[in-house]
Amino acid sequence: MAEQLRVLVAEDEMIVGHDLCDTVSEAGYIVEGPFEDMSSAMLAFQKHKPDLAILDVQLGDGIVYPLAEQMMAENVPVIFHSGQLTPGEVAVRYPAAQSLSKPCPPADVIASVQSALEKH
Repeated sequence: MAEQLRVLVAEDEMIVGHDLCDTVSEAGYIVEGPFEDMSSAMLAFQKHKPDLAILDVQLGDGIVYPLAEQMMAENVPVIFHSGQLTPGEVAVRYPAAQSLSKPCPPADVIASVQSALEKH
């Protein structure tokens, strides 16, 4: 049996965060999170590097870009999840990353996760 892949979720809206975690968990992935701020997400990332991360662009303690850049530098695919920025706006800054707009149907979340892991 293949090892389960680990997905880190950083989302400061509690209901959205738990929905995301449930969706990813039900698809068979190990979930870390939801983390409300960059500091807790960074600590989790440093403790156990995930196979993929789903990051809200705006967390409780600021814009997630520094965390995303560190993850990408360590070869962890990132999916941005935002209610403020469009996927096009995120793509300008991070052309290789995937981006989802809130609210996002669970099937689209899982399709993005699978796509990001396949490209990786």
